Order: sequence, then C-alpha cells, then structure tokens
Amino acid sequence: MAVHTILKMGNPILKEIAQPITQLNHKDLDLLIEDMFETMTAYNGAGLAAPQIGISLRVVIFGGEVSSRYPEADLITRTVLINPVIEYLGKNMEDSWEGCLSVPGLRGLVPRYLNIRYHGYDQKGNKITREAAGFHARVVQHECDHLDGILYPQRMEDLTHFGFEDELTGNKYIK
Repeated sequence: MAVHTILKMGNPILKEIAQPITQLNHKDLDLLIEDMFETMTAYNGAGLAAPQIGISLRVVIFGGEVSSRYPEADLITRTVLINPVIEYLGKNMEDSWEGCLSVPGLRGLVPRYLNIRYHGYDQKGNKITREAAGFHARVVQHECDHLDGILYPQRMEDLTHFGFEDELTGNKYIK
C-alpha cells in the first residue's frame, strides 16, 4: 500500500490513450486499486484514474466519502471501474466548475452531459452497469477522460472561466 505522486498537466503519460486491462481478479490489479484509493484519499480527490499515478491502464476509481474539495456533492458509492464505456442519455449538458489533482490549484467551468450510463468491470470481473446524473455523472466523465489523454481544460469552451482556486474564491460564479 502506498500513496503515489500525482502526475501534473504536461506529463506525457497524461496525454496517452490508456491500455485496456486484460486480466481481472489479479493480485497486481488489487494492489494498484488499493494504492489508488490511498492516493485519492491522501489528496482529497473525488476520483482518480490510473494514468494520474503513471500507470497507463484503463482503471478509474471514485466515491466512497465526500471530498473536502466538493463538500456540497452527494455521496457516490465507492466504485472501481475497469475498461469503462460511457453512453450519454440525452443531449442535455450543464456547465459546472471542476478541478483536478493533475491540474492543482486551478478550476474551470466545464460542460458535461447531465445523464449517463456507464459499463465496465470491478476488479473481481463482475460486470457493472449504472446510470448516473449530476455530480456522479460529471465525476465519471472526468475520470474516464483521463483514460483517453484528456484533461478538463481541453473540454472548456471559454478560458475566461479558468483560474486559480484562491483567486476564484468569493467569486459569485464559483461555489
């Protein structure tokens, strides 16, 4: 068990398309996931993707407890999602503020689909299919973007809504 260093925007691993997991229910995968949860908790994250700790594999985790970085957010079930696929349920999108452990100290206004269905596997090989809305859907989309080499600033439509958290605090446009 270990807390890993989070890679920051600019690191070439964060630009890669991560490789699919081919063997589920494996000791090395269990150790990776355990390390990911420890790392996410240590950095107060709402989610984490394996590429953020330098492992270019299609694994994301999220949920488990309310993050101090998103105190108003609903609790999301602790989830391990391997080889995820997202379906967008409708065309409705919403702009909301996002941050990222790989883009420390910054926030941006990012459009995301409001309702999604996601599929994948847990670490034991059990199929997962869930529908999500709101913050839950946003977290899943954000983390899965990491698996395709995309960071949230690349999703932003207006960079005038991008800045340092301490400068945005108290701004009527950010919570």
